[in-house]
Amino acid sequence: MAYKCLQDCIEDLDKTGQLIRIKEEVDPYLEMASIHLRIHEAKGKAILFEKVKGSKYQAVSNLFGTTERSTFIFRDTLENVKKMIALKTDPMQALKHPLQNIGVALAAWKALPKKVSSHKFEKIKISDLPLIQCWEKDGGAFVTLPIVYSEDPEKPGAMHSNLGMYRIQLSGNDYIQDKEIGLHYQLHRGIGVHQTKWNKLGKPMKVSVFVGGPPSHSFAAVMPLPEGLSELTFAGALGGRRFRYMYDEEGFCLSTDADFVITGEVYPNDNKPEGPFGDHLGYYSLKHDFPLMRVKNVYAKKNAIWSFTVVGRPPQEDTAFGNMIHEMTGSAISSEIPGVHEVHAVDAAGVHPLLLAIGSERYTPYYTNKRPQELLTISNHILGTGQLSLAKFLFIADKSDDETLTTHEEEKFFQHILERIDLSRDIHFQTKTTIDTLDYSGDGLNTGSKVIIAAAGDKKRTLTDILPDDFILPAGFKNPRFVSKGILAVEFSESHPVPTNIGIVSGSLAGTTWKTEGTPLIVICDDADFLAADFNNFLWITFTRSNPSHDIYGINERYENKHWCCDTLIIDARIKPHHAPVLKKNAEVEKRVDEILKKYV
Repeated sequence: MAYKCLQDCIEDLDKTGQLIRIKEEVDPYLEMASIHLRIHEAKGKAILFEKVKGSKYQAVSNLFGTTERSTFIFRDTLENVKKMIALKTDPMQALKHPLQNIGVALAAWKALPKKVSSHKFEKIKISDLPLIQCWEKDGGAFVTLPIVYSEDPEKPGAMHSNLGMYRIQLSGNDYIQDKEIGLHYQLHRGIGVHQTKWNKLGKPMKVSVFVGGPPSHSFAAVMPLPEGLSELTFAGALGGRRFRYMYDEEGFCLSTDADFVITGEVYPNDNKPEGPFGDHLGYYSLKHDFPLMRVKNVYAKKNAIWSFTVVGRPPQEDTAFGNMIHEMTGSAISSEIPGVHEVHAVDAAGVHPLLLAIGSERYTPYYTNKRPQELLTISNHILGTGQLSLAKFLFIADKSDDETLTTHEEEKFFQHILERIDLSRDIHFQTKTTIDTLDYSGDGLNTGSKVIIAAAGDKKRTLTDILPDDFILPAGFKNPRFVSKGILAVEFSESHPVPTNIGIVSGSLAGTTWKTEGTPLIVICDDADFLAADFNNFLWITFTRSNPSHDIYGINERYENKHWCCDTLIIDARIKPHHAPVLKKNAEVEKRVDEILKKYV
């Protein structure tokens, strides 16, 4: 359905019974986020907050809280958008050959941005906005669904612009209220590339932050698009309505369908501490210097509605974003990386830390001992592609070993890998490299390591989830619990860091009568009961709390011609002193939210 504005979408959801209206006044400090988290966890409706303390503007969240609701919002355009992405359709080419794909051609026409000459905004201040703080240790209020616009100084204009969803800090820290806000993004992202060019020119980069507007604009900001499709054209195609924009008298781009627009400039090397912020890995990203945006103007429509989300340990609302992206892109990854059938950034592990992939092993068609070869080539291509390059762990399997295998059934996938892995051959490290800026498991900001675990061929072992009667752990280790067949969690509670003590368990287990062949993976953790209680707990703890080069050990670990190998793999997934704090709810706020939600849940 072609929504002209955010209000249209809200009314549509309301009419179809997919909206909750919270009529009580709610506090943007923690309360709104708590309500959102409760309703989202229950797979509930979108939420309209009619009275936000300290602001005259209403706010909406959980619009995309389920994949079903996201599909409903884009029900009239989704199929044609899938075709556009599959064809890598350039809008102009689709218009030149309309009979080949009539629906795609129509979508392509709607994809073309439309420049207009006027707007209906009034000027306000940052302090007039709903200043929503989601977690207790956050540095202040943040925009959590921003649509950040920047232009390339070498190719000015909307068609070569970048839309991205980079968090914005509105208050707190050392920011001058109403004059300064903070931007958090990585330099390899689109806006970072633009800033580098502006810096070389010695000129400030003009930035516009759009909030609200048609839901397609938010999706466009997070969509990993193939070459030839801009975010503005994608927003138009998905929304069934051309992206409308203009420039104000100071040269800043305004999305005239947005509810709010914040404009400002980022000067070369002008930074201030940003954060902390409760992030999508389930921890706080800490305070670091990031670009400072000097605010020029803040615009709002007369009855503007502030859209926001809450990020935290997955699954959260951004999980539905990921599901929709996967549905829209379909098999596009296969055409981008030859030999790939699937790549799955595992949401339960915080998305970026863990990738599961299925590829084709075709390098040795006549073999007696099948081994990963093409899978390693594919793996390096995966880790060199866009945001996939942020991953720390990549597990990859061969399609021909099991045609029914899928990366989206994580437990079965791990069992497939663990049944086939040759621990003397199939573990490949990349050390002293980059990881996600939000991941504090490494040895510095944006610094860590990667490991590729590639398995191909016949089953090498039968996995077990039974400990022998004579199994004994060395001192300091306790409470062994099986997560799944072949995966054992063990607690260790002594002081950190203790790599030598991990070596003790390696040596001790190697010397016992227990044969570990059926248990090729041991995870050392702080709470084995919690880790083993649910496979998603295993995914979250193991892969967000470990840095491959520092935290992978092994029973009988050794080097063979500089290649590290072992007999049983050990991952130290305990919380380390340098890790960021885990996100926790505020007990008093939770009690207040209990009272509010009695009427609605």
